[in-house]
Amino acid sequence: MKSTLISAALITLFSTAGFSQTWNWDKAHSQLNFGISHMGVGEIDGTFSSASAKITASKDDFSDAVVELSADISSINTGVEQRNNHLKSADFFDAAKYPTLTFKSTSFKKTGAKTYEVAGDLSFHGVTKPVVLTATFNGTAVNPQSKKTIAGFKVTGTIKRIDFGIAPSFPNAFLGEDVALNANAEFVKD
Repeated sequence: MKSTLISAALITLFSTAGFSQTWNWDKAHSQLNFGISHMGVGEIDGTFSSASAKITASKDDFSDAVVELSADISSINTGVEQRNNHLKSADFFDAAKYPTLTFKSTSFKKTGAKTYEVAGDLSFHGVTKPVVLTATFNGTAVNPQSKKTIAGFKVTGTIKRIDFGIAPSFPNAFLGEDVALNANAEFVKD
């Protein structure tokens, strides 16, 4: 009788607690990108070549997910080395003083069949601000080579560069105030 009660208690505990699943950023199939207006007539796009992220969720629909992301500021790449070096300088990101960009979600709320509102804290350049992003779930598949389950997301959002103290001396007519963020990410289930 005693072992039956203990077994029942353990089953109840595990069924209500859920089992967390961890999904890790697939570096070969993921990008963390940004875009900003230049002189009001064009847009400069770039990427952080060194980024990592993980999603932890106990629900298959990711509605209770927690996302943690990190990017190396010195890995910024816009396709032009001179511009990359300028962006790493104290005029912009000051990579020597603030080497890392981080994001940690505070909520991952389902808003549609495949869409989510992802709120969290974005930190870089010595500033942490709450941001809200939109995530579109592209589905899951089994990679035929690794035999592992993968999940795909497209994440978009906009931040104000001034909110993070980026290039405050540059007028908006020269460098846009809004920075578009987007990530095309594949995650591999552990």
